[in-house]
Amino acid sequence: MRDTAFSTNGPRAVLRHLWQDQRVWLASALIIGVLMVVDPRQAVDSTGFAAAALLHTAPYLILSIAIAAWAGATGADNLIAKAFTGAPLLMIGLGALAGGLSPFCSCGVIPLIAALLAMGVPLSAVMAFWLASPIMDPSMFVLTAGVLGAEFAVAKTFAAIGLGLFGGLVVYLLMRGGAFADPLREGIGNGGCGGSKVRAPQPVVWRFWTEPDRRAKFGKTALTTTLFLAKWLTLAFLLESLMLAWIPAETVTAALGGTGLMPIVSATLVGVPAYLNGYAALPLVGGLIEQGMAPGAGMAFLVAGGVTSIPAAMAVWALARPQVFALYIGLSLTGAFASGLLFQLWVSMA
Repeated sequence: MRDTAFSTNGPRAVLRHLWQDQRVWLASALIIGVLMVVDPRQAVDSTGFAAAALLHTAPYLILSIAIAAWAGATGADNLIAKAFTGAPLLMIGLGALAGGLSPFCSCGVIPLIAALLAMGVPLSAVMAFWLASPIMDPSMFVLTAGVLGAEFAVAKTFAAIGLGLFGGLVVYLLMRGGAFADPLREGIGNGGCGGSKVRAPQPVVWRFWTEPDRRAKFGKTALTTTLFLAKWLTLAFLLESLMLAWIPAETVTAALGGTGLMPIVSATLVGVPAYLNGYAALPLVGGLIEQGMAPGAGMAFLVAGGVTSIPAAMAVWALARPQVFALYIGLSLTGAFASGLLFQLWVSMA
């Protein structure tokens, strides 16, 4: 909803817009306020956790925001959108590969994904990148190899790329049937209207800072994207801090122990609400495997938890329409179970 619409719809429309824009900040403030009353120490811990997490992701976020703002100010977004047309299956493959190997965390890719969708890049290619990116990155590969072994790290990388390919192909087939014409929520990117349609090419002005209008567009895009990310990530990290504080590791251990097919199913489902984070989950899974848990269950837990972790899932919810979010979760769970099952079969055959 654009600002020009507010002046014609009266005070009620203005208030509704302000509520929709500020409710995420209000939710974060409410959480901290309730914690200050019932558990002041946890309030301090959660606030510090959220601040530290935002600081940790800041380099990726700054780079992503700058790229998105630069693409819009120069008009390069039209070239990017044009490059993604004509070969959707190739773009799905490249998106999955880039997601599985890129150094961006699930939070750092949010502005890039929003920009790609608004530029007209097909949702199938974006979904492939979106699904693969939270599972694996170079630093995660090194840590996974150190904690769980090189074989597990390589298998997790293939799982990330495979999940991206699977999700991209499913979305591609659904889109051929007319689904997901406008994947973005109203007010995101280009307003969610026609965001999946490639716009007519416009001249690219690489030296955008020489034109006042383009400088203004760069600043506005950077500011709005920063505020959007800040409010959603603050809420996500606050919720993650409470999950870490209130869900004992022993509870997760009890739910994931054992061997056979059912632990893989359990690990896939438990990974959604009980996932800690990509780094904290590694020693937990390593300890469970040493205690007899099936390696496939560990793989399913890491894949499902990575894609559906609070920051990753809230990013999808904030950007995409509910039906896209539901598909994202469904693809995550299906792909995680398949990854765990295939890895377990591989281990048993080795």
